[in-house]
Amino acid sequence: MKEDLISINMLLQFLLVILILGFGVYLSVRTNKLTEAGALTGGILGFCIFLGGGFTGLIMLATFFILGSAVSSYKIKYKTSLGLAEENKGQRKAGQVLANGGVAALAGLLAWLFPANATVFQLMLAAAFAAAISDTFSSELGNIHGRRYFDILTFKPGIKGQNGVISSEGTLFGFLGSSLIAIIYGFGFNWDWAVIWVIFGGLIGNLADSVLGATLERKGVLNNDAVNFLNTLVGALVAGLFYILT
Repeated sequence: MKEDLISINMLLQFLLVILILGFGVYLSVRTNKLTEAGALTGGILGFCIFLGGGFTGLIMLATFFILGSAVSSYKIKYKTSLGLAEENKGQRKAGQVLANGGVAALAGLLAWLFPANATVFQLMLAAAFAAAISDTFSSELGNIHGRRYFDILTFKPGIKGQNGVISSEGTLFGFLGSSLIAIIYGFGFNWDWAVIWVIFGGLIGNLADSVLGATLERKGVLNNDAVNFLNTLVGALVAGLFYILT
Protein backbone atom coordinates (compact mmCIF):
# COMPACT_ATOMS: atom_id res chain seq x y z
CA MET A 1 0.00 0.00 0.00
CA LYS A 2 2.78 2.40 0.95
CA GLU A 3 4.69 1.68 -2.26
CA ASP A 4 1.51 2.31 -4.28
CA LEU A 5 1.09 5.72 -2.63
CA ILE A 6 4.70 6.61 -3.37
CA SER A 7 4.24 5.61 -7.02
CA ILE A 8 1.05 7.68 -7.31
CA ASN A 9 2.80 10.66 -5.73
CA MET A 10 5.71 10.40 -8.16
CA LEU A 11 3.31 10.11 -11.09
CA LEU A 12 1.43 13.21 -9.97
CA GLN A 13 4.69 15.10 -9.63
CA PHE A 14 5.75 14.12 -13.14
CA LEU A 15 2.38 15.17 -14.53
CA LEU A 16 2.61 18.51 -12.73
CA VAL A 17 6.12 19.11 -14.06
CA ILE A 18 5.06 18.24 -17.60
CA LEU A 19 2.17 20.71 -17.32
CA ILE A 20 4.47 23.43 -15.96
CA LEU A 21 7.08 22.85 -18.65
CA GLY A 22 4.41 22.61 -21.34
CA PHE A 23 3.00 25.96 -20.27
CA GLY A 24 6.51 27.41 -20.23
CA VAL A 25 7.17 26.12 -23.75
CA TYR A 26 3.91 27.67 -24.99
CA LEU A 27 4.51 31.00 -23.23
CA SER A 28 8.12 31.32 -24.40
CA VAL A 29 7.05 30.85 -28.03
CA ARG A 30 4.01 33.09 -27.63
CA THR A 31 6.14 35.93 -26.26
CA ASN A 32 8.87 35.36 -28.90
CA LYS A 33 11.49 34.62 -26.27
CA LEU A 34 12.34 31.27 -27.87
CA THR A 35 11.89 29.74 -31.29
CA GLU A 36 9.68 26.63 -31.42
CA ALA A 37 12.77 24.39 -31.58
CA GLY A 38 14.37 26.37 -28.77
CA ALA A 39 11.27 26.07 -26.59
CA LEU A 40 11.00 22.31 -27.17
CA THR A 41 14.69 21.91 -26.37
CA GLY A 42 14.20 23.95 -23.21
CA GLY A 43 11.30 21.75 -22.16
CA ILE A 44 13.37 18.58 -22.56
CA LEU A 45 16.30 20.10 -20.66
CA GLY A 46 13.90 21.27 -17.96
CA PHE A 47 12.63 17.74 -17.41
CA CYS A 48 16.21 16.44 -17.11
CA ILE A 49 16.94 19.17 -14.59
CA PHE A 50 13.85 18.20 -12.58
CA LEU A 51 14.86 14.54 -12.49
CA GLY A 52 18.02 15.33 -10.55
CA GLY A 53 17.35 18.77 -9.10
CA GLY A 54 13.65 18.58 -8.29
CA PHE A 55 11.59 21.74 -8.09
CA THR A 56 14.66 23.63 -6.84
CA GLY A 57 16.33 22.93 -10.17
CA LEU A 58 13.25 24.17 -12.02
CA ILE A 59 13.26 27.36 -9.96
CA MET A 60 16.89 27.93 -10.97
CA LEU A 61 15.95 27.36 -14.61
CA ALA A 62 13.00 29.75 -14.38
CA THR A 63 15.12 32.36 -12.59
CA PHE A 64 17.79 32.24 -15.28
CA PHE A 65 15.27 32.35 -18.11
CA ILE A 66 13.05 35.12 -16.70
CA LEU A 67 15.81 37.39 -15.39
CA GLY A 68 18.07 36.66 -18.36
CA SER A 69 15.29 37.67 -20.74
CA ALA A 70 14.54 40.75 -18.63
CA VAL A 71 18.11 42.09 -18.62
CA SER A 72 18.48 41.30 -22.33
CA SER A 73 15.41 43.48 -22.99
CA TYR A 74 16.55 46.19 -20.58
CA LYS A 75 17.19 49.44 -22.50
CA ILE A 76 17.03 47.47 -25.72
CA LYS A 77 16.77 50.61 -27.89
CA TYR A 78 19.98 52.01 -26.43
CA LYS A 79 21.83 48.73 -26.92
CA THR A 80 20.49 48.43 -30.45
CA SER A 81 21.74 51.92 -31.29
CA LEU A 82 25.24 50.86 -30.19
CA GLY A 83 25.06 47.50 -31.97
CA LEU A 84 25.11 45.62 -28.65
CA ALA A 85 21.64 44.07 -28.71
CA GLU A 86 21.16 40.37 -29.36
CA GLU A 87 20.10 39.25 -32.83
CA ASN A 88 16.42 38.50 -33.57
CA LYS A 89 15.37 40.78 -30.71
CA GLY A 90 16.79 38.32 -28.18
CA GLN A 91 14.75 35.34 -29.42
CA ARG A 92 16.89 32.31 -28.60
CA LYS A 93 17.31 29.24 -30.78
CA ALA A 94 17.82 25.60 -29.80
CA GLY A 95 21.60 25.91 -29.96
CA GLN A 96 21.58 28.84 -27.56
CA VAL A 97 19.29 26.97 -25.17
CA LEU A 98 21.65 23.99 -25.20
CA ALA A 99 24.66 26.25 -24.69
CA ASN A 100 23.17 27.81 -21.56
CA GLY A 101 21.28 24.86 -20.08
CA GLY A 102 22.92 21.73 -21.46
CA VAL A 103 25.46 21.30 -18.67
CA ALA A 104 22.82 21.81 -15.97
CA ALA A 105 20.58 19.22 -17.66
CA LEU A 106 23.46 16.74 -17.85
CA ALA A 107 24.20 17.28 -14.16
CA GLY A 108 20.51 16.70 -13.41
CA LEU A 109 20.53 13.43 -15.33
CA LEU A 110 23.68 12.27 -13.53
CA ALA A 111 22.16 13.13 -10.14
CA TRP A 112 19.14 11.01 -11.05
CA LEU A 113 21.14 8.09 -12.45
CA PHE A 114 23.66 8.04 -9.57
CA PRO A 115 21.68 9.00 -6.44
CA ALA A 116 24.62 8.14 -4.15
CA ASN A 117 26.49 11.09 -5.73
CA ALA A 118 23.45 13.31 -6.19
CA THR A 119 24.76 16.01 -3.85
CA VAL A 120 27.81 16.87 -5.94
CA PHE A 121 25.85 16.74 -9.21
CA GLN A 122 23.16 19.02 -7.77
CA LEU A 123 25.91 21.43 -6.76
CA MET A 124 27.31 21.31 -10.30
CA LEU A 125 23.82 21.91 -11.68
CA ALA A 126 23.51 25.05 -9.58
CA ALA A 127 27.01 26.27 -10.47
CA ALA A 128 26.26 25.84 -14.18
CA PHE A 129 23.25 28.14 -13.82
CA ALA A 130 25.30 30.52 -11.66
CA ALA A 131 27.89 30.81 -14.44
CA ALA A 132 25.21 31.30 -17.10
CA ILE A 133 23.35 34.05 -15.24
CA SER A 134 26.61 35.67 -14.12
CA ASP A 135 27.71 35.99 -17.74
CA THR A 136 24.30 37.33 -18.83
CA PHE A 137 24.15 39.93 -16.04
CA SER A 138 27.76 40.99 -16.64
CA SER A 139 27.40 41.55 -20.35
CA GLU A 140 23.85 42.94 -20.53
CA LEU A 141 24.01 45.21 -17.48
CA GLY A 142 27.73 45.95 -17.69
CA ASN A 143 27.30 47.38 -21.17
CA ILE A 144 24.70 49.77 -19.78
CA HIS A 145 26.11 50.80 -16.42
CA GLY A 146 29.85 50.27 -16.88
CA ARG A 147 32.12 53.30 -16.74
CA ARG A 148 35.52 51.93 -17.68
CA TYR A 149 36.07 48.94 -19.93
CA PHE A 150 39.28 46.95 -20.18
CA ASP A 151 40.64 43.85 -21.88
CA ILE A 152 40.67 40.91 -19.47
CA LEU A 153 44.06 39.72 -20.78
CA THR A 154 46.01 42.98 -20.99
CA PHE A 155 43.99 45.18 -18.61
CA LYS A 156 44.33 47.94 -21.21
CA PRO A 157 41.27 50.06 -22.08
CA GLY A 158 38.88 48.13 -24.32
CA ILE A 159 35.83 48.74 -26.47
CA LYS A 160 32.43 48.29 -24.86
CA GLY A 161 30.75 45.11 -26.05
CA GLN A 162 33.84 43.55 -27.61
CA ASN A 163 34.56 39.93 -26.75
CA GLY A 164 36.82 39.69 -23.70
CA VAL A 165 36.24 43.28 -22.60
CA ILE A 166 34.82 43.67 -19.10
CA SER A 167 34.04 46.35 -16.52
CA SER A 168 34.07 46.45 -12.74
CA GLU A 169 30.35 47.19 -12.70
CA GLY A 170 29.61 44.27 -15.01
CA THR A 171 31.65 41.93 -12.82
CA LEU A 172 29.68 43.10 -9.77
CA PHE A 173 26.40 42.40 -11.55
CA GLY A 174 27.75 38.96 -12.40
CA PHE A 175 28.51 38.35 -8.73
CA LEU A 176 24.95 39.33 -7.80
CA GLY A 177 23.51 36.94 -10.37
CA SER A 178 25.69 34.09 -9.18
CA SER A 179 24.76 34.82 -5.57
CA LEU A 180 21.06 34.69 -6.41
CA ILE A 181 21.39 31.13 -7.74
CA ALA A 182 23.44 30.23 -4.66
CA ILE A 183 20.66 31.49 -2.39
CA ILE A 184 18.12 29.33 -4.25
CA TYR A 185 20.50 26.38 -3.87
CA GLY A 186 20.81 27.04 -0.14
CA PHE A 187 17.04 27.13 0.43
CA GLY A 188 16.41 24.11 -1.78
CA PHE A 189 19.27 21.85 -0.72
CA ASN A 190 21.51 22.89 2.14
CA TRP A 191 23.13 25.92 3.72
CA ASP A 192 26.78 24.96 3.96
CA TRP A 193 30.08 25.71 2.23
CA ALA A 194 28.59 24.42 -1.03
CA VAL A 195 26.72 27.74 -1.32
CA ILE A 196 30.10 29.51 -1.57
CA TRP A 197 31.24 27.03 -4.20
CA VAL A 198 28.18 27.85 -6.29
CA ILE A 199 29.06 31.55 -6.20
CA PHE A 200 32.72 30.87 -6.85
CA GLY A 201 31.97 28.46 -9.70
CA GLY A 202 29.69 31.04 -11.29
CA LEU A 203 32.32 33.77 -11.11
CA ILE A 204 35.13 31.57 -12.45
CA GLY A 205 32.88 30.41 -15.27
CA ASN A 206 32.08 34.01 -16.11
CA LEU A 207 35.76 34.95 -16.17
CA ALA A 208 36.52 31.91 -18.33
CA ASP A 209 33.86 33.15 -20.74
CA SER A 210 35.67 36.48 -21.03
CA VAL A 211 39.08 34.83 -21.51
CA LEU A 212 37.71 32.56 -24.22
CA GLY A 213 36.02 35.57 -25.80
CA ALA A 214 39.29 37.50 -25.85
CA THR A 215 41.17 34.60 -27.43
CA LEU A 216 39.38 31.86 -29.34
CA GLU A 217 36.15 33.74 -30.07
CA ARG A 218 37.94 36.80 -31.42
CA LYS A 219 39.93 34.55 -33.75
CA GLY A 220 36.78 32.80 -34.93
CA VAL A 221 37.80 29.43 -33.51
CA LEU A 222 34.71 29.30 -31.25
CA ASN A 223 31.32 30.92 -31.66
CA ASN A 224 29.29 32.48 -28.87
CA ASP A 225 27.26 29.32 -28.21
CA ALA A 226 30.42 27.24 -27.73
CA VAL A 227 31.85 29.87 -25.36
CA ASN A 228 28.64 29.94 -23.33
CA PHE A 229 28.63 26.14 -23.08
CA LEU A 230 32.23 26.12 -21.86
CA ASN A 231 31.41 28.91 -19.42
CA THR A 232 28.77 26.74 -17.70
CA LEU A 233 30.98 23.64 -17.90
CA VAL A 234 33.86 25.44 -16.19
CA GLY A 235 31.53 26.76 -13.49
CA ALA A 236 30.14 23.29 -12.80
CA LEU A 237 33.55 21.60 -12.75
CA VAL A 238 35.10 24.24 -10.47
CA ALA A 239 32.28 23.96 -7.93
CA GLY A 240 32.36 20.16 -8.07
CA LEU A 241 36.13 20.09 -7.62
CA PHE A 242 36.06 22.36 -4.57
CA TYR A 243 33.27 20.27 -3.05
CA ILE A 244 35.28 17.08 -3.50
CA LEU A 245 38.51 18.62 -2.15
CA THR A 246 36.82 20.03 0.95
